[in-house]
Amino acid sequence: MKEPAISRQQILLVDDEPDLLSGLKRSFANRLAGTEILTAEGGREALDILAQQEVSLILMDIMMDDMNGLEILDRIHRNNPKLTVIMMTGYGTIEMAVDAIRRGAWDFVTKPLELDGLTRMLHKGLERSRLLNENMKLRSSICPDGPVPGFIGQSPEIQQLYKTIQTMANSEYTVLIRGASGTGKELSARAIHALSKRSQKPFIMVNCPAIPEHLLESEFFGYRKGAFTGADRDHAGLFVEADGGTICLDEIGDIPVSLQTKLLRVIQEQEIKPLGADTSTRIDVRIIASTNADLESKIRDGQFREDLFYRLEVLTLYMPSLSEIAEDIPLLANHFLQKVQVELGNSGKTFSEEALQKLVEHNWQGNIRELQNVIRRAVLFCPGPIIETNHLALESRLSVQDSAVGTNEETMIMPYKEAKDVCLDSFTRQYVDTLLRKSRGNVSQAARLSHLTRAALQKIMRRYDIDGDQFRQ
Repeated sequence: MKEPAISRQQILLVDDEPDLLSGLKRSFANRLAGTEILTAEGGREALDILAQQEVSLILMDIMMDDMNGLEILDRIHRNNPKLTVIMMTGYGTIEMAVDAIRRGAWDFVTKPLELDGLTRMLHKGLERSRLLNENMKLRSSICPDGPVPGFIGQSPEIQQLYKTIQTMANSEYTVLIRGASGTGKELSARAIHALSKRSQKPFIMVNCPAIPEHLLESEFFGYRKGAFTGADRDHAGLFVEADGGTICLDEIGDIPVSLQTKLLRVIQEQEIKPLGADTSTRIDVRIIASTNADLESKIRDGQFREDLFYRLEVLTLYMPSLSEIAEDIPLLANHFLQKVQVELGNSGKTFSEEALQKLVEHNWQGNIRELQNVIRRAVLFCPGPIIETNHLALESRLSVQDSAVGTNEETMIMPYKEAKDVCLDSFTRQYVDTLLRKSRGNVSQAARLSHLTRAALQKIMRRYDIDGDQFRQ
């Protein structure tokens, strides 16, 4: 089945009760003007229809005589996992409806049906399908040949990035990905793996700063039962998990020198020695490393081994900052807008020309990740269909008050959890900013001042796209 590419939206009603089908068709023909209503008396007829044409949404009963709705759902989603499917269920089959959600259904409704509520649900489901369809068309127009999975952009820098990633994917050499926080280093690593001959094997992403220093070696290389107190079983380790595939060591510059020595041996010999083991284990792993650190400065300071640096830098991929690909910002912004509206169940919002221009002109220290977060907040706090510059909250960090339009009470009132998350987000950003200003970007000193571990503080900085380098004098 092809992905939907539909101009006039179509709903397929599936039930083995002919009277219910005809009644629903008459009701929705009036309530959903401009939408074509198709019907199928049972699962087999539904599958026949879907084999011949595309639909935007399916409303289907779970309990039918000829085929179980869950079986049909599985068949549908094997061919088109993004198709919007709503399940109908009677009393006593709620557990099956919940199971349907787990298996890919978008929502479910209980019988007897309440038409007003069901009509609203169908409107939302159709809007979800429309947004997904527009998103796919946008991706197709940006990258008609789908050169690199996950990437969007037409600028010369991005076009060159596509070519570089494709070339690197065709080799087995070690790759070092460099660039500021939020530029898409992880996305590039995943793309290299996905386009390589190892794509069907594991891809293991390792956030080096998130693993406590004393556990890094055992997590990387594994251990044998009895190797240390608490080692009550063998543990394979991340390199063994990645065997045959790719391992990406994110923020490689933060691992201790003692482990760098052992990592160098892994690259040279393609073998590891678990803690407590007498012999080494052969592995077949491609290594990709990424960092936003100045590794050359770390080498001069004795914090990073020069021989490891040259082993990692066989191929180097530089990720452009968002300011370097500013002409792609409108494409990225509209892509994220569609994606966020699907996430939040919103629809119909667009950017004003002034807002798009503001996004293009803004200095994005957090790069693409910061842009995505700004758009998430704008969609959440914009009460109308047009996102204006004041909804972007670019001049100051977002707070509940900053994101409200004037004193509009409707904008100010939001669910408690959302309001709490926004306030916590604002506090955390301001706290870490102040902390790093005081320590002049020295993360270790900032960690001591805040009574956090260095790894915990780095995790917070990564989550909020805060780069310590910008605070160094």
